[in-house]
Amino acid sequence: MTAQARAAERPPVAILCGGRGTRLQERTQEIPKPLVEIGGMPILWHVIQLHAVQGFARFILATGYRGELIERFVAQHSWPAGVSVECVETGADTPTGGRLKLLEPLLPAGTFCATYADGVADIDLARLLRYHSAHGALATMTVVRPDLQYGVAELHDDGSVVSFQEKPRSEHWINGGFFCFQPGVLAYLEPDSVLERAPLQRLASEGQLRGHRHEGFWDCMDTYKDAVVLNDLWASGRAPWRTW
Repeated sequence: MTAQARAAERPPVAILCGGRGTRLQERTQEIPKPLVEIGGMPILWHVIQLHAVQGFARFILATGYRGELIERFVAQHSWPAGVSVECVETGADTPTGGRLKLLEPLLPAGTFCATYADGVADIDLARLLRYHSAHGALATMTVVRPDLQYGVAELHDDGSVVSFQEKPRSEHWINGGFFCFQPGVLAYLEPDSVLERAPLQRLASEGQLRGHRHEGFWDCMDTYKDAVVLNDLWASGRAPWRTW
C-alpha cells in the first residue's frame, strides 16, 4: 500500500497540547511542555512524527498555555509532504475533556484518534485501529505497564526481606494515551470535563471502553528526570519510538 493510500485510510489525530506542565517547571516556565526538546526537537514533533511515519496525515492540536509558541513552531517547521498540522486555541485552563469537546466542529463523522503531546511509544498504530474497529465500542484506550520508579521488597511477617527487585514493571495497567474514539464519545464530554475522570469512567461503566494492551516501550515526559531519560535514549541512537 502506498503512503498516500495509507493516509487516506488513517483518521485525524487530536493532540492535547494545552497543559501547564507544572511538574516540569525547570523547562516550562517560559515554554509549554510540548516544546521541551528531546534530541534537539520538541517532544510534540516526536509525537507527530511517530504517527506520520505510520501513515497519519492530519493533526489537530488543542493548545492552551503559551499556545502562541506552539503555533509559531507549527508554522515555521517544514512538515513532510501531505501532512497538515492545525492549532486550535482551547484556553489556558480548559481540562482535557473540554479541549476535545472544543475540537468537535473539526472532527469527522467517523473514527478519530487522540493522544497527549508528551508521550512516546513504539506502538503499532495500525494494530490499534484494527482492534478498535473490531470490538464495536465507542472508545479504545491504550494501556501500558510502566517500570516502577522504586525497588519493591517482599517481606515476611517478622520484617525479614524475602526478595528485593529493583524498579520492576508494574503489575497494573495504566492509561498510556493513544486513544481511538467514535463520534459518540463527544456526547460524554462537557466544557469542564476531565477526560480521564467522569467521561472515561462512564464509558467504562456502560461497556463502551476497551483497553488496548501495549507491551512494548512507552514513556511519558512528566518530570525533568523523564526528560533526561528520553534525551539519553535519543543520544544513544536506541530511542525505541524512532521507527523512521
